[in-house]
Amino acid sequence: MTIQTATNNALPHQAAPPAGLPDVNALATLANQIFSTLPGKELGAGLQQAAGSESATRVLPQTAAPVLEAALATDALEAQAPSGRQLGQQRQAFLAPPTLPQPRVPEATPGFYFLSDNPTQQRQDSADSGLAGLASQALTGQQHLSDQPFAGAIKGELEAVIGALFPPDSAPVSGVAQDAASGQYYFLEQGHQWREGAPQLGAGSRFDVHAVRRDFPILAERVKGKPLVWLDNAATTHKPQVVIDRLAYFYAHENSNIHRAAHELAARATDAYEGARNSVARFLGAKSPAEIVFTRGATEAINLIANTFGRKYIGEGDEIVVSQLEHHANIVPWQQLAASVGAKIRVIPVDDSGQILLDEYRKLLSPRTRLVSITQVSNALGTVTPVEQVIALAHQAGARVLIDGAQAVSHLKVNVQALDADFYVFSGHKVFAPTGIGAVYGKAELLETLPPWQGGGNMIADVTFEKTLYQPAPARFEAGTGNIADAVGLGAAVDYVERLGLDNINRYEHELLEYATEQLIRIPGLRLIGTAANKASVLSFVLSGYRTEEVGNALNREGIAVRSGHHCAQPILRRFGVETTVRPSLAFYNTHEEVDLLAATLHKLAKGR
Repeated sequence: MTIQTATNNALPHQAAPPAGLPDVNALATLANQIFSTLPGKELGAGLQQAAGSESATRVLPQTAAPVLEAALATDALEAQAPSGRQLGQQRQAFLAPPTLPQPRVPEATPGFYFLSDNPTQQRQDSADSGLAGLASQALTGQQHLSDQPFAGAIKGELEAVIGALFPPDSAPVSGVAQDAASGQYYFLEQGHQWREGAPQLGAGSRFDVHAVRRDFPILAERVKGKPLVWLDNAATTHKPQVVIDRLAYFYAHENSNIHRAAHELAARATDAYEGARNSVARFLGAKSPAEIVFTRGATEAINLIANTFGRKYIGEGDEIVVSQLEHHANIVPWQQLAASVGAKIRVIPVDDSGQILLDEYRKLLSPRTRLVSITQVSNALGTVTPVEQVIALAHQAGARVLIDGAQAVSHLKVNVQALDADFYVFSGHKVFAPTGIGAVYGKAELLETLPPWQGGGNMIADVTFEKTLYQPAPARFEAGTGNIADAVGLGAAVDYVERLGLDNINRYEHELLEYATEQLIRIPGLRLIGTAANKASVLSFVLSGYRTEEVGNALNREGIAVRSGHHCAQPILRRFGVETTVRPSLAFYNTHEEVDLLAATLHKLAKGR
């Protein structure tokens, strides 16, 4: 590829930088050329000319310039000197990611900081030289990484150039995250020691949490001067770069309303939107994409079922069964429906560990039971409920079942056909997707019997002033212009999670949860709320002598983000005699070191009572 390089001709209005300071123009030019190189491609030879220019010499520290020049000495020279206008354009391009051509329907790419499918292939560090050699040294201990997205290194060249430009004793670059403890840039981490018992990804591979973390740019943030420790995943999860990039690509190349229009962008947007529906159907194990309805999230999804299935099939004297574990979003819509039609709500109790009592549940089922609506994972306690048995018993009683999977889909592999769920709902932002998007799964034969909930565009087949004919599902339930871009982002997020593998995620998180539980139960005065044998990655507790908000504030001062409050699940907390708890919640990008910091901070609080 041909890359243009900078010359030592500065623009007329620009003065040379003071001695000892880097030349921003030359740095921008070098960085722009690096960022413009696709993953898996060699850097253009033009960097040689840039590195040899007077301005580039000013950028490089005296100790680093020879290293970079030697590394670039073997590149073939095929560049033209840009004009002053071109140089300004290059600097502007440095401030924004490059726009790269992509196919109309984006294909899944291996853009993950993740172990490759061939872990036995060894990087030839000893044979590398020059810039590639520097890159190999920077990745010691992290062999087998696949091609990486823009947010991180491009096959090692970016680490090498930045390492050469800014040695460890120089000031950090503005806007580049740095680990205060190590003094290393987050994408330049050296290899780490594997913790004993780390989950296996496959033969010869391990789950590399430190590598996976680089997919999430926000994890390089600092809070109160400390590295961010995000333990609020039950509230919302962070977004990998592949999701951020997918949203940006949609708005840059595909943005349009969907369906019907004859123009190219409408076709692109429709393909992207329906492609996301396909991804969600595959993710949940649905029989068909027609069984997936996009909503704003799990709350709207439950309200949709309450106002369609509920209005049609639940009447006076009928019964709706929920559990004590439910989020308010799986209580309030049923209360509203019951008050409107004269139905009754029955509640499954839980034991002292926070697990539902199946024997008591059996007693609640009756010929009047029309619907059982239950969470798969409690957002307040982390309890994983036995939904397979719940569904089977409800079906024996002739009732339908809705599963609230908002807290489950990021931790557990879900197959709605194997579960035999009638409805399944979840929110995108709990599974590394954007906010404002979620989905309902409904059995096709059941969805076709339901009336629409909202009226307007997209859900109609024909309208006259006398009557309206509606589209079949799922369009019947998607009135108006949907959240197209975030649906596309949701598709990218579930593709990403599938790439990592939910079995791998579950094993790693389970081991991390066990480790965190062992640390917290040793803290004097700390009481865990919810100790069921089968739990997902939630640790809810109270600490003697402190209000929960005081604990949350103390943790925030250390950069640790947790939730303190009632978690929109007041009935279950009151079952355990508390109004609020502190709730750290884990995801696959959390580490044992972050758990250690949480425990150490809580120990200090306990001693200071």
